[in-house]
Amino acid sequence: MKKNSTYYVLTIIGLILLAAGLYLIKNSAEPQGVMIALPYILVGLGCGVFGHGTGELISRRALKNSPDLAKKIMIEQNDERNIALVNRAKGKAYDLMVPVFGSLMIAFALMGVDLIALLLLVAAYLFICGSSVYYRIRYEKEM
Repeated sequence: MKKNSTYYVLTIIGLILLAAGLYLIKNSAEPQGVMIALPYILVGLGCGVFGHGTGELISRRALKNSPDLAKKIMIEQNDERNIALVNRAKGKAYDLMVPVFGSLMIAFALMGVDLIALLLLVAAYLFICGSSVYYRIRYEKEM
């Protein structure tokens, strides 16, 4: 039961973030600095958190009356072959993402996109590349 309450809390937090973002978009007359991007970040985070919490609640409610199906899904998710396929797909997606994001940042810089939006994209890009290096070093020490 405690797991379900976590997803209820996530759903409520998502709605609050979404509402706060929409309120800031609607009521900010002359946004400057961080306030230009903050409402849209709140809307994006709110939608993501709300979708995650609601999706988990719906899937748990659907599987509550069918323990056999829940057990079958759990076995499929924990199957070594499926885990290997998922990890390989993530690796390929990351390999594609690095040059795509790099090209996109260069294109945005040449188009003269707002500096805040460009810096957010650069920060996300550097965070992803930095976490890749971190996990590479960590996994090399383990093996």
